[in-house]
Amino acid sequence: MKGNKQESSDYNEGSKGKMTLTLALVSLISGFGSSFQYGYNVSVINSPAPYMQDFYNKTYFKRNGVAMDRSFQTLLWSLTVSMYPLGGFFGSLMVWPLVNNCGRKGTLLINNLFSIAAALLMGTSELAETFEVIIFSRIVMGIFAGLASNVVPMFLGEVSPKNLRGAIGIVPQLFITVGILVAQILGLNVILGNAGGWPLLLGLTGIPSLIQALTLPFFPESPRYLLIQKGDEERARQALQKLRGCNDVDDEIEEMYQEDWSEKEEGRFSALSLCTFRGLRWQLISIVVMMMGQQLSGVNAVFYYADRIFQSAGVESSNVQYVTVSIGAINVVMTLLAVLIVESLGRRILLLAGFGLCSVSCAVLTLALNLQTTVSWMSYLSIVCVVVYIIGHAIGASPIPFVMITEMFLQSSRPAAFMVGGLVHWLCNFTVGLVFLYMEAGLGPYSFLVFCAICVATAVYIFFIVPETKNKTFIEINRIMAKRNKVEIQEDRELEDVHTVPGGQAWKKEFFSRDL
Repeated sequence: MKGNKQESSDYNEGSKGKMTLTLALVSLISGFGSSFQYGYNVSVINSPAPYMQDFYNKTYFKRNGVAMDRSFQTLLWSLTVSMYPLGGFFGSLMVWPLVNNCGRKGTLLINNLFSIAAALLMGTSELAETFEVIIFSRIVMGIFAGLASNVVPMFLGEVSPKNLRGAIGIVPQLFITVGILVAQILGLNVILGNAGGWPLLLGLTGIPSLIQALTLPFFPESPRYLLIQKGDEERARQALQKLRGCNDVDDEIEEMYQEDWSEKEEGRFSALSLCTFRGLRWQLISIVVMMMGQQLSGVNAVFYYADRIFQSAGVESSNVQYVTVSIGAINVVMTLLAVLIVESLGRRILLLAGFGLCSVSCAVLTLALNLQTTVSWMSYLSIVCVVVYIIGHAIGASPIPFVMITEMFLQSSRPAAFMVGGLVHWLCNFTVGLVFLYMEAGLGPYSFLVFCAICVATAVYIFFIVPETKNKTFIEINRIMAKRNKVEIQEDRELEDVHTVPGGQAWKKEFFSRDL
Protein backbone atom coordinates (compact mmCIF):
# COMPACT_ATOMS: atom_id res chain seq x y z
CA MET A 1 0.00 0.00 0.00
CA LYS A 2 2.78 2.36 0.87
CA GLY A 3 4.48 1.60 -2.42
CA ASN A 4 1.26 2.34 -4.28
CA LYS A 5 0.94 5.72 -2.61
CA GLN A 6 4.54 6.49 -3.51
CA GLU A 7 3.89 5.50 -7.11
CA SER A 8 0.82 7.77 -7.18
CA SER A 9 2.90 10.60 -5.75
CA ASP A 10 5.57 10.04 -8.40
CA TYR A 11 2.89 10.25 -11.05
CA ASN A 12 1.52 13.51 -9.67
CA GLU A 13 4.99 15.05 -9.52
CA GLY A 14 6.16 13.82 -12.88
CA SER A 15 3.10 14.41 -15.04
CA LYS A 16 3.23 18.17 -15.35
CA GLY A 17 2.67 19.08 -18.96
CA LYS A 18 3.90 22.04 -20.93
CA MET A 19 2.26 24.31 -23.44
CA THR A 20 3.16 22.87 -26.85
CA LEU A 21 2.50 24.45 -30.23
CA THR A 22 -0.16 21.84 -31.05
CA LEU A 23 -1.99 22.40 -27.76
CA ALA A 24 -1.83 26.18 -28.20
CA LEU A 25 -3.17 25.98 -31.78
CA VAL A 26 -6.01 23.63 -30.77
CA SER A 27 -6.99 26.08 -28.02
CA LEU A 28 -6.82 29.11 -30.32
CA ILE A 29 -8.63 27.51 -33.27
CA SER A 30 -11.49 26.07 -31.21
CA GLY A 31 -11.72 29.28 -29.14
CA PHE A 32 -11.80 31.56 -32.19
CA GLY A 33 -13.91 29.26 -34.36
CA SER A 34 -16.59 28.61 -31.72
CA SER A 35 -16.45 30.62 -28.47
CA PHE A 36 -15.65 33.90 -30.27
CA GLN A 37 -18.94 33.69 -32.15
CA TYR A 38 -20.93 33.13 -28.96
CA GLY A 39 -19.69 36.50 -27.68
CA TYR A 40 -19.93 38.19 -31.08
CA ASN A 41 -23.60 37.31 -31.48
CA VAL A 42 -24.46 38.35 -27.92
CA SER A 43 -23.79 42.00 -28.74
CA VAL A 44 -23.79 42.23 -32.55
CA ILE A 45 -27.39 43.48 -32.83
CA ASN A 46 -27.13 46.13 -30.09
CA SER A 47 -25.56 48.95 -32.14
CA PRO A 48 -27.45 48.51 -35.44
CA ALA A 49 -30.81 47.94 -33.68
CA PRO A 50 -32.45 51.19 -34.95
CA TYR A 51 -31.42 50.46 -38.54
CA MET A 52 -32.57 46.85 -38.36
CA GLN A 53 -35.94 47.93 -36.92
CA ASP A 54 -36.24 50.45 -39.75
CA PHE A 55 -35.60 47.59 -42.21
CA TYR A 56 -38.40 45.59 -40.52
CA ASN A 57 -40.76 48.56 -40.97
CA LYS A 58 -39.88 49.20 -44.61
CA THR A 59 -40.17 45.52 -45.53
CA TYR A 60 -43.56 45.25 -43.84
CA PHE A 61 -44.78 48.43 -45.58
CA LYS A 62 -43.68 47.12 -49.03
CA ARG A 63 -45.62 43.92 -48.48
CA ASN A 64 -48.80 45.31 -46.92
CA GLY A 65 -48.97 48.97 -47.90
CA VAL A 66 -49.43 50.05 -44.29
CA ALA A 67 -46.97 50.90 -41.53
CA MET A 68 -46.14 48.26 -38.95
CA ASP A 69 -48.03 48.54 -35.68
CA ARG A 70 -45.83 49.70 -32.79
CA SER A 71 -46.67 46.70 -30.60
CA PHE A 72 -45.99 44.28 -33.47
CA GLN A 73 -42.59 45.91 -34.07
CA THR A 74 -41.76 45.50 -30.37
CA LEU A 75 -42.79 41.84 -30.56
CA LEU A 76 -40.60 41.21 -33.63
CA TRP A 77 -37.57 42.86 -32.03
CA SER A 78 -38.13 40.96 -28.77
CA LEU A 79 -38.15 37.74 -30.80
CA THR A 80 -34.95 38.80 -32.59
CA VAL A 81 -33.20 39.27 -29.24
CA SER A 82 -34.70 36.35 -27.29
CA MET A 83 -34.43 33.65 -29.98
CA TYR A 84 -30.66 33.58 -29.46
CA PRO A 85 -30.71 32.29 -25.84
CA LEU A 86 -33.67 30.06 -26.70
CA GLY A 87 -31.59 28.52 -29.49
CA GLY A 88 -28.77 28.14 -26.97
CA PHE A 89 -31.13 26.09 -24.80
CA PHE A 90 -31.91 23.76 -27.74
CA GLY A 91 -28.21 23.56 -28.61
CA SER A 92 -27.44 22.40 -25.07
CA LEU A 93 -29.95 19.55 -25.51
CA MET A 94 -27.84 18.32 -28.43
CA VAL A 95 -24.56 18.20 -26.49
CA TRP A 96 -24.89 14.72 -24.97
CA PRO A 97 -25.84 12.76 -28.14
CA LEU A 98 -23.38 14.58 -30.41
CA VAL A 99 -20.23 14.46 -28.24
CA ASN A 100 -20.79 10.79 -27.42
CA ASN A 101 -21.37 9.72 -31.01
CA CYS A 102 -19.28 12.17 -33.02
CA GLY A 103 -16.55 13.06 -30.52
CA ARG A 104 -15.57 16.48 -29.22
CA LYS A 105 -13.70 17.63 -32.32
CA GLY A 106 -16.29 16.05 -34.60
CA THR A 107 -19.09 17.96 -32.86
CA LEU A 108 -17.25 21.26 -33.29
CA LEU A 109 -16.80 20.55 -37.00
CA ILE A 110 -20.49 19.68 -37.46
CA ASN A 111 -21.45 22.78 -35.48
CA ASN A 112 -19.77 25.00 -38.08
CA LEU A 113 -22.61 24.20 -40.48
CA PHE A 114 -25.10 26.04 -38.24
CA SER A 115 -22.95 29.17 -38.08
CA ILE A 116 -22.10 29.33 -41.78
CA ALA A 117 -25.74 28.79 -42.81
CA ALA A 118 -26.99 31.45 -40.37
CA ALA A 119 -24.30 33.93 -41.49
CA LEU A 120 -25.28 33.53 -45.16
CA LEU A 121 -28.98 34.00 -44.35
CA MET A 122 -28.44 37.08 -42.17
CA GLY A 123 -25.95 38.62 -44.57
CA THR A 124 -28.38 38.37 -47.51
CA SER A 125 -31.59 39.20 -45.59
CA GLU A 126 -31.72 42.81 -46.81
CA LEU A 127 -31.29 41.76 -50.45
CA ALA A 128 -33.99 39.12 -50.01
CA GLU A 129 -36.21 41.69 -48.23
CA THR A 130 -37.14 39.32 -45.41
CA PHE A 131 -36.81 39.98 -41.69
CA GLU A 132 -38.19 36.53 -40.80
CA VAL A 133 -34.87 35.06 -41.95
CA ILE A 134 -33.03 37.15 -39.35
CA ILE A 135 -35.23 35.84 -36.54
CA PHE A 136 -34.82 32.26 -37.77
CA SER A 137 -31.06 32.73 -38.11
CA ARG A 138 -30.85 33.96 -34.51
CA ILE A 139 -32.30 30.62 -33.40
CA VAL A 140 -29.76 28.77 -35.56
CA MET A 141 -26.89 30.87 -34.17
CA GLY A 142 -28.23 30.17 -30.69
CA ILE A 143 -28.05 26.42 -31.36
CA PHE A 144 -24.45 26.94 -32.51
CA ALA A 145 -23.64 28.92 -29.35
CA GLY A 146 -25.37 26.37 -27.10
CA LEU A 147 -23.17 23.62 -28.50
CA ALA A 148 -20.01 25.73 -28.60
CA SER A 149 -20.36 27.03 -25.03
CA ASN A 150 -20.36 23.44 -23.73
CA VAL A 151 -18.24 21.45 -26.17
CA VAL A 152 -15.23 23.80 -26.35
CA PRO A 153 -14.58 23.80 -22.54
CA MET A 154 -15.09 20.01 -22.50
CA PHE A 155 -12.71 19.47 -25.44
CA LEU A 156 -9.98 21.78 -24.12
CA GLY A 157 -10.30 20.40 -20.59
CA GLU A 158 -9.74 16.87 -21.90
CA VAL A 159 -6.74 17.67 -24.10
CA SER A 160 -4.97 19.75 -21.42
CA PRO A 161 -2.43 18.48 -18.88
CA LYS A 162 -3.72 18.89 -15.33
CA ASN A 163 -1.35 21.75 -14.47
CA LEU A 164 -2.65 23.84 -17.42
CA ARG A 165 -6.29 22.71 -17.32
CA GLY A 166 -7.56 25.81 -15.52
CA ALA A 167 -5.75 28.32 -17.72
CA ILE A 168 -6.72 26.58 -20.97
CA GLY A 169 -10.25 26.08 -19.61
CA ILE A 170 -10.67 29.87 -19.38
CA VAL A 171 -9.58 30.37 -23.01
CA PRO A 172 -13.18 29.88 -24.30
CA GLN A 173 -14.44 32.64 -21.99
CA LEU A 174 -11.55 34.86 -23.13
CA PHE A 175 -12.65 34.44 -26.74
CA ILE A 176 -16.27 35.13 -25.75
CA THR A 177 -15.21 38.50 -24.31
CA VAL A 178 -13.06 39.18 -27.40
CA GLY A 179 -16.09 38.39 -29.57
CA ILE A 180 -18.21 40.87 -27.60
CA LEU A 181 -15.50 43.53 -27.95
CA VAL A 182 -15.03 42.98 -31.69
CA ALA A 183 -18.82 43.22 -32.24
CA GLN A 184 -18.86 46.47 -30.26
CA ILE A 185 -15.98 47.92 -32.30
CA LEU A 186 -17.36 46.86 -35.69
CA GLY A 187 -20.79 48.05 -34.56
CA LEU A 188 -19.63 51.65 -34.15
CA ASN A 189 -21.58 54.04 -36.37
CA VAL A 190 -18.47 54.98 -38.32
CA ILE A 191 -17.69 51.34 -39.19
CA LEU A 192 -20.61 48.92 -39.77
CA GLY A 193 -23.22 50.01 -37.22
CA ASN A 194 -25.16 52.00 -39.81
CA ALA A 195 -27.93 51.65 -42.40
CA GLY A 196 -25.63 50.23 -45.08
CA GLY A 197 -23.31 48.09 -42.99
CA TRP A 198 -25.50 46.03 -40.65
CA PRO A 199 -26.06 43.05 -43.05
CA LEU A 200 -22.28 42.63 -43.39
CA LEU A 201 -21.91 43.03 -39.61
CA LEU A 202 -24.28 40.09 -39.08
CA GLY A 203 -22.78 38.01 -41.89
CA LEU A 204 -19.17 38.23 -40.69
CA THR A 205 -19.91 35.62 -38.03
CA GLY A 206 -19.43 32.86 -40.61
CA ILE A 207 -15.72 33.60 -41.19
CA PRO A 208 -14.39 32.10 -37.90
CA SER A 209 -16.42 28.94 -38.54
CA LEU A 210 -15.00 28.64 -42.04
CA ILE A 211 -11.47 28.95 -40.64
CA GLN A 212 -12.20 26.32 -37.99
CA ALA A 213 -13.74 23.95 -40.53
CA LEU A 214 -10.59 24.16 -42.69
CA THR A 215 -7.97 23.84 -39.91
CA LEU A 216 -9.36 21.80 -37.00
CA PRO A 217 -9.41 18.46 -38.93
CA PHE A 218 -5.58 18.51 -38.89
CA PHE A 219 -5.49 18.38 -35.07
CA PRO A 220 -6.10 15.47 -32.70
CA GLU A 221 -9.39 14.40 -31.14
CA SER A 222 -9.69 14.26 -27.34
CA PRO A 223 -7.44 11.36 -26.17
CA ARG A 224 -9.85 10.59 -23.32
CA TYR A 225 -12.71 10.20 -25.77
CA LEU A 226 -10.62 7.93 -28.00
CA LEU A 227 -9.41 5.67 -25.19
CA ILE A 228 -12.24 5.58 -22.64
CA GLN A 229 -15.25 5.83 -24.94
CA LYS A 230 -13.90 4.32 -28.17
CA GLY A 231 -11.36 1.91 -26.66
CA ASP A 232 -8.75 2.94 -29.24
CA GLU A 233 -5.51 3.12 -27.27
CA GLU A 234 -3.29 3.51 -30.33
CA ARG A 235 -5.08 6.64 -31.59
CA ALA A 236 -5.31 8.02 -28.06
CA ARG A 237 -1.57 7.55 -27.61
CA GLN A 238 -0.83 9.24 -30.94
CA ALA A 239 -3.11 12.16 -30.03
CA LEU A 240 -1.39 12.56 -26.66
CA GLN A 241 2.06 12.44 -28.21
CA LYS A 242 1.11 15.26 -30.62
CA LEU A 243 -0.44 17.34 -27.85
CA ARG A 244 2.40 16.83 -25.37
CA GLY A 245 5.26 17.02 -27.87
CA CYS A 246 6.89 13.83 -26.55
CA ASN A 247 6.65 10.07 -26.95
CA ASP A 248 6.45 9.14 -23.26
CA VAL A 249 2.77 9.49 -22.36
CA ASP A 250 2.41 6.25 -20.37
CA ASP A 251 1.52 8.07 -17.14
CA GLU A 252 -1.48 9.79 -18.72
CA ILE A 253 -2.59 6.62 -20.50
CA GLU A 254 -2.44 4.78 -17.17
CA GLU A 255 -4.44 7.51 -15.43
CA MET A 256 -7.10 7.25 -18.16
CA TYR A 257 -7.33 3.49 -17.68
CA GLN A 258 -7.69 4.05 -13.96
CA GLU A 259 -10.54 6.49 -14.59
CA ASP A 260 -12.10 4.07 -17.06
CA TRP A 261 -12.00 1.19 -14.61
CA SER A 262 -13.29 3.25 -11.67
CA GLU A 263 -16.47 4.17 -13.56
CA LYS A 264 -17.05 0.92 -15.48
CA GLU A 265 -19.84 -0.22 -13.17
CA GLU A 266 -21.71 3.08 -13.48
CA GLY A 267 -21.99 3.01 -17.27
CA ARG A 268 -22.57 6.06 -19.44
CA PHE A 269 -24.81 8.69 -17.87
CA SER A 270 -27.74 10.43 -19.49
CA ALA A 271 -28.97 13.74 -18.08
CA LEU A 272 -31.81 11.93 -16.28
CA SER A 273 -29.62 9.24 -14.72
CA LEU A 274 -27.12 11.91 -13.67
CA CYS A 275 -29.85 13.76 -11.78
CA THR A 276 -30.82 10.63 -9.85
CA PHE A 277 -27.35 9.21 -9.09
CA ARG A 278 -26.35 9.69 -5.46
CA GLY A 279 -22.62 9.39 -6.12
CA LEU A 280 -22.62 12.64 -8.14
CA ARG A 281 -25.26 14.55 -6.17
CA TRP A 282 -23.07 17.36 -4.81
CA GLN A 283 -21.19 17.77 -8.08
CA LEU A 284 -24.50 18.28 -9.90
CA ILE A 285 -25.90 20.67 -7.28
CA SER A 286 -22.65 22.65 -7.37
CA ILE A 287 -22.76 23.05 -11.14
CA VAL A 288 -26.42 24.13 -11.08
CA VAL A 289 -25.73 26.67 -8.30
CA MET A 290 -22.67 28.12 -10.04
CA MET A 291 -24.41 28.33 -13.42
CA MET A 292 -27.48 29.99 -11.89
CA GLY A 293 -25.23 32.38 -9.97
CA GLN A 294 -23.32 33.20 -13.15
CA GLN A 295 -26.42 34.20 -15.13
CA LEU A 296 -28.68 35.55 -12.33
CA SER A 297 -25.95 37.73 -10.81
CA GLY A 298 -27.04 40.75 -12.85
CA VAL A 299 -24.41 40.98 -15.57
CA ASN A 300 -27.03 41.75 -18.24
CA ALA A 301 -28.61 44.36 -15.95
CA VAL A 302 -25.26 46.08 -15.40
CA PHE A 303 -24.69 46.35 -19.15
CA TYR A 304 -28.28 47.56 -19.58
CA TYR A 305 -27.78 50.31 -16.99
CA ALA A 306 -24.25 51.21 -18.13
CA ASP A 307 -25.34 53.63 -20.87
CA ARG A 308 -27.59 55.72 -18.63
CA ILE A 309 -25.00 55.61 -15.81
CA PHE A 310 -22.36 57.12 -18.09
CA GLN A 311 -24.82 59.67 -19.46
CA SER A 312 -25.68 60.79 -15.93
CA ALA A 313 -21.96 61.29 -15.31
CA GLY A 314 -21.83 63.78 -18.19
CA VAL A 315 -20.89 61.54 -21.15
CA GLU A 316 -22.68 62.72 -24.30
CA SER A 317 -25.10 60.23 -25.82
CA SER A 318 -23.11 60.23 -29.09
CA ASN A 319 -20.01 59.08 -27.20
CA VAL A 320 -21.65 56.40 -25.05
CA GLN A 321 -20.88 53.72 -27.65
CA TYR A 322 -17.16 54.41 -27.21
CA VAL A 323 -17.49 54.04 -23.44
CA THR A 324 -19.28 50.71 -24.03
CA VAL A 325 -16.27 49.58 -26.09
CA SER A 326 -13.97 50.53 -23.20
CA ILE A 327 -16.08 48.39 -20.83
CA GLY A 328 -15.72 45.50 -23.31
CA ALA A 329 -11.94 46.03 -23.33
CA ILE A 330 -11.82 45.87 -19.51
CA ASN A 331 -13.76 42.60 -19.72
CA VAL A 332 -11.17 41.13 -22.10
CA VAL A 333 -8.16 42.30 -20.05
CA MET A 334 -9.54 40.91 -16.78
CA THR A 335 -10.44 37.57 -18.37
CA LEU A 336 -6.89 37.38 -19.72
CA LEU A 337 -5.68 38.06 -16.19
CA ALA A 338 -7.79 35.12 -14.98
CA VAL A 339 -6.04 32.88 -17.53
CA LEU A 340 -2.67 33.93 -16.11
CA ILE A 341 -3.49 33.57 -12.39
CA VAL A 342 -5.93 30.65 -12.16
CA GLU A 343 -3.18 28.02 -11.85
CA SER A 344 -1.40 29.92 -9.07
CA LEU A 345 -4.40 31.15 -7.04
CA GLY A 346 -6.77 28.27 -7.77
CA ARG A 347 -10.42 28.08 -8.77
CA ARG A 348 -12.05 28.67 -5.37
CA ILE A 349 -10.25 31.95 -4.73
CA LEU A 350 -11.26 33.36 -8.12
CA LEU A 351 -14.87 32.23 -7.67
CA LEU A 352 -15.13 33.72 -4.18
CA ALA A 353 -13.35 36.94 -5.17
CA GLY A 354 -15.47 37.26 -8.32
CA PHE A 355 -18.86 36.81 -6.66
CA GLY A 356 -17.69 38.88 -3.69
CA LEU A 357 -16.77 41.85 -5.89
CA CYS A 358 -20.06 41.52 -7.78
CA SER A 359 -22.13 41.49 -4.58
CA VAL A 360 -20.36 44.54 -3.10
CA SER A 361 -20.60 46.53 -6.34
CA CYS A 362 -24.33 45.71 -6.70
CA ALA A 363 -25.02 46.90 -3.15
CA VAL A 364 -23.06 50.14 -3.57
CA LEU A 365 -24.54 50.70 -7.04
CA THR A 366 -28.05 50.58 -5.54
CA LEU A 367 -27.06 53.33 -3.11
CA ALA A 368 -25.31 55.41 -5.78
CA LEU A 369 -28.20 55.24 -8.28
CA ASN A 370 -30.69 56.35 -5.62
CA LEU A 371 -28.57 59.29 -4.46
CA GLN A 372 -27.08 60.53 -7.74
CA THR A 373 -29.80 63.18 -8.22
CA THR A 374 -29.00 64.74 -4.82
CA VAL A 375 -25.27 64.03 -4.44
CA SER A 376 -23.30 65.07 -7.53
CA TRP A 377 -20.33 62.70 -7.15
CA MET A 378 -22.56 59.62 -6.81
CA SER A 379 -22.72 59.31 -10.61
CA TYR A 380 -18.94 58.79 -10.64
CA LEU A 381 -19.26 56.20 -7.88
CA SER A 382 -21.78 54.42 -10.13
CA ILE A 383 -19.15 54.22 -12.89
CA VAL A 384 -16.64 52.75 -10.42
CA CYS A 385 -19.24 50.15 -9.38
CA VAL A 386 -19.83 49.13 -13.00
CA VAL A 387 -16.08 48.70 -13.61
CA VAL A 388 -15.60 46.73 -10.35
CA TYR A 389 -18.56 44.51 -11.23
CA ILE A 390 -17.15 43.77 -14.69
CA ILE A 391 -13.78 42.91 -13.13
CA GLY A 392 -15.40 40.55 -10.61
CA HIS A 393 -17.47 38.77 -13.22
CA ALA A 394 -14.53 38.48 -15.64
CA ILE A 395 -12.10 36.88 -13.16
CA GLY A 396 -14.46 34.40 -11.53
CA ALA A 397 -18.19 34.24 -12.16
CA SER A 398 -17.98 34.05 -15.97
CA PRO A 399 -15.06 31.68 -16.72
CA ILE A 400 -14.64 29.33 -13.75
CA PRO A 401 -18.00 27.44 -13.66
CA PHE A 402 -17.31 25.85 -17.07
CA VAL A 403 -13.84 24.82 -15.88
CA MET A 404 -15.43 23.19 -12.81
CA ILE A 405 -17.83 21.10 -14.92
CA THR A 406 -14.85 19.61 -16.74
CA GLU A 407 -12.99 18.89 -13.50
CA MET A 408 -15.77 17.66 -11.18
CA PHE A 409 -17.03 14.91 -13.49
CA LEU A 410 -15.41 11.83 -15.03
CA GLN A 411 -15.60 10.82 -18.68
CA SER A 412 -18.85 8.85 -18.44
CA SER A 413 -20.79 11.67 -16.74
CA ARG A 414 -19.09 14.75 -18.22
CA PRO A 415 -21.24 15.07 -21.40
CA ALA A 416 -24.45 14.81 -19.36
CA ALA A 417 -23.07 17.31 -16.82
CA PHE A 418 -22.28 19.82 -19.57
CA MET A 419 -25.75 19.28 -21.00
CA VAL A 420 -27.39 20.01 -17.62
CA GLY A 421 -25.05 22.96 -16.95
CA GLY A 422 -25.70 24.35 -20.42
CA LEU A 423 -29.47 24.04 -20.03
CA VAL A 424 -29.34 25.93 -16.72
CA HIS A 425 -27.01 28.55 -18.26
CA TRP A 426 -29.21 29.30 -21.25
CA LEU A 427 -32.54 28.98 -19.41
CA CYS A 428 -31.38 31.53 -16.81
CA ASN A 429 -30.03 33.76 -19.60
CA PHE A 430 -33.40 33.63 -21.36
CA THR A 431 -35.29 34.23 -18.08
CA VAL A 432 -33.24 37.31 -17.17
CA GLY A 433 -33.83 38.79 -20.63
CA LEU A 434 -37.55 38.14 -20.25
CA VAL A 435 -38.00 39.29 -16.65
CA PHE A 436 -35.51 42.11 -16.16
CA LEU A 437 -37.47 44.87 -17.95
CA TYR A 438 -40.49 44.17 -15.72
CA MET A 439 -38.22 43.95 -12.69
CA GLU A 440 -36.57 47.25 -13.57
CA ALA A 441 -39.96 48.92 -14.05
CA GLY A 442 -41.19 47.70 -10.67
CA LEU A 443 -38.06 47.98 -8.51
CA GLY A 444 -35.85 50.45 -10.39
CA PRO A 445 -32.31 50.61 -8.96
CA TYR A 446 -33.38 48.29 -6.12
CA SER A 447 -33.19 45.47 -8.70
CA PHE A 448 -29.49 45.31 -7.91
CA LEU A 449 -30.23 44.26 -4.31
CA VAL A 450 -31.77 41.08 -5.72
CA PHE A 451 -28.61 40.46 -7.74
CA CYS A 452 -26.50 41.24 -4.66
CA ALA A 453 -28.37 38.59 -2.66
CA ILE A 454 -27.87 36.00 -5.42
CA CYS A 455 -24.11 36.75 -5.55
CA VAL A 456 -23.80 36.43 -1.75
CA ALA A 457 -25.77 33.15 -1.68
CA THR A 458 -23.60 31.70 -4.48
CA ALA A 459 -20.37 32.76 -2.73
CA VAL A 460 -21.52 31.21 0.58
CA TYR A 461 -22.33 27.92 -1.17
CA ILE A 462 -18.94 27.87 -2.91
CA PHE A 463 -17.14 28.59 0.37
CA PHE A 464 -18.70 25.65 2.19
CA ILE A 465 -19.18 23.06 -0.57
CA VAL A 466 -16.97 23.50 -3.65
CA PRO A 467 -13.43 22.05 -3.27
CA GLU A 468 -10.22 23.35 -4.80
CA THR A 469 -9.44 21.35 -7.96
CA LYS A 470 -6.17 23.00 -8.96
CA ASN A 471 -3.46 20.58 -10.13
CA LYS A 472 -5.52 17.46 -9.30
CA THR A 473 -6.37 14.57 -11.60
CA PHE A 474 -10.02 13.84 -12.36
CA ILE A 475 -9.80 10.74 -10.17
CA GLU A 476 -8.44 12.71 -7.20
CA ILE A 477 -11.25 15.28 -7.50
CA ASN A 478 -13.77 12.43 -7.72
CA ARG A 479 -12.45 10.99 -4.45
CA ILE A 480 -12.79 14.35 -2.70
CA MET A 481 -16.41 14.65 -3.82
CA ALA A 482 -17.13 11.01 -2.90
CA LYS A 483 -16.61 11.93 0.75
CA ARG A 484 -19.07 14.82 0.36
CA ASN A 485 -21.60 12.45 -1.24
CA LYS A 486 -21.01 9.89 1.55
CA VAL A 487 -20.27 7.11 -0.92
CA GLU A 488 -17.30 4.79 -1.05
CA ILE A 489 -14.94 4.43 -3.97
CA GLN A 490 -13.31 1.07 -3.57
CA GLU A 491 -10.26 0.21 -5.59
CA ASP A 492 -9.30 -2.97 -3.86
CA ARG A 493 -7.99 -5.04 -6.73
CA GLU A 494 -4.91 -4.71 -8.85
CA LEU A 495 -5.14 -5.22 -12.56
CA GLU A 496 -1.99 -5.81 -14.48
CA ASP A 497 -2.43 -5.79 -18.22
CA VAL A 498 0.47 -5.66 -20.57
CA HIS A 499 -0.01 -3.25 -23.42
CA THR A 500 2.32 -3.15 -26.37
CA VAL A 501 3.12 0.33 -27.55
CA PRO A 502 4.45 1.36 -30.92
CA GLY A 503 8.03 0.24 -31.23
CA GLY A 504 7.46 -3.00 -29.31
CA GLN A 505 7.87 -1.59 -25.79
CA ALA A 506 5.63 -3.20 -23.19
CA TRP A 507 4.25 -1.40 -20.15
CA LYS A 508 2.18 -2.35 -17.14
CA LYS A 509 -1.17 -0.83 -16.15
CA GLU A 510 -1.82 -0.83 -12.38
CA PHE A 511 -4.70 0.34 -10.26
CA PHE A 512 -3.81 1.26 -6.72
CA SER A 513 -5.52 -0.50 -3.84
CA ARG A 514 -7.46 2.15 -1.98
CA ASP A 515 -10.56 2.22 0.14
CA LEU A 516 -11.92 5.70 0.80
